[in-house]
Amino acid sequence: MKRCIYLCLMVVLLISILCGCGTTETGEGLGNGWQPERSMELQFATQFAVDYYQDGYKLISLNDGSRFLVIPEGAELPKGIAGDIVPLYQPIENIYLAATSAMCLFDALDRLDAIRLSGTRADDWHIENARLAMQEGEILYAGKYSEPDYEMLLDYRCPLAIESLMIGHSSEIKDKLEELGLAVFVDQSSMESHPLGRTEWIKLYAALLNEEETANALFDEQVKYLDEATGREGSGKTVAFFHISSSGYVVARKSGDYVTNMLELAGGSYVFDNLGDPETRTSTVTIEMEKFFATAKEADYIIYNSTIGGEVRTIDELLAKNELLAEFKAVKNGNVWCTSENMYQETTQLGQMIQSFQKIFSGEADKLDELPYLYRLR
Repeated sequence: MKRCIYLCLMVVLLISILCGCGTTETGEGLGNGWQPERSMELQFATQFAVDYYQDGYKLISLNDGSRFLVIPEGAELPKGIAGDIVPLYQPIENIYLAATSAMCLFDALDRLDAIRLSGTRADDWHIENARLAMQEGEILYAGKYSEPDYEMLLDYRCPLAIESLMIGHSSEIKDKLEELGLAVFVDQSSMESHPLGRTEWIKLYAALLNEEETANALFDEQVKYLDEATGREGSGKTVAFFHISSSGYVVARKSGDYVTNMLELAGGSYVFDNLGDPETRTSTVTIEMEKFFATAKEADYIIYNSTIGGEVRTIDELLAKNELLAEFKAVKNGNVWCTSENMYQETTQLGQMIQSFQKIFSGEADKLDELPYLYRLR
């Protein structure tokens, strides 16, 4: 009997040892025995995690498996950490930002000073502070994500390149950056299913810069907008969200993407139930006008995506893109709105955008010509 118990204990001990060894191999924890004191609280984001360790160390884990250890200023790299963890030494400065969606997050934190190099030219920024910073030479253009100026990155001792998922199409660029000693951080906010999951990435960048308190306050403000919008009964109003390409095709948002989710959260009903392949990352679907006409003609509201399709200011300018739009119910009733040019670069404000949609669908905006990030066509 004692021998049996002894054998059982040995088996349990062996399993425990094997599981413990597996922790480092599977990328869990630091691998040196340190235990996190706490983890960042997240409401909607699912594509990252932040664990807080002793003495101000922070472990950032992304859903693609990459991990980064934020090391406090003046501190050293802990001994014995897992080999896959990339160290980032504070203060983190001279960042090369190629992921456009992240600029507004740094701007909201009032930390554009951490960015020295941009993958987007000044004229292409719709974020005023970013554009001004580039015009004044505080942020410099260092080539787009697929053609970075390596010499410039090295001259400015850039420690970190923040890339979008587009870098996956140029893996040789990522390899080269890492070869030169840069940490490559791939922003995966576009993979978030809930709109405010994208906004919550402000907490991740705040962790890099020790700005967590500011980030929490900014995020809570957007949650408040969301709660106000979703706390009301759905309108049942149908809405079409699209733009017309230069070749005359309709480009509509894919069903279930973050924009159509915002419309649904605001109480609207997107006219397409199953548009696009849910397994692909593309957010839009190109449709012939006749097919679009058959589905969207009776939509209660039209929201024209002028951010992508070119800004229009009047109904006549919209009809110049395709005369068939004159037959749409929303056009006849004056229920046509346009997105403002900076909608896609303002992920910090998605809660407020949802509230704007809600005011349109509920009728609160019937006598208004403008809302945050939207304006009406007359």
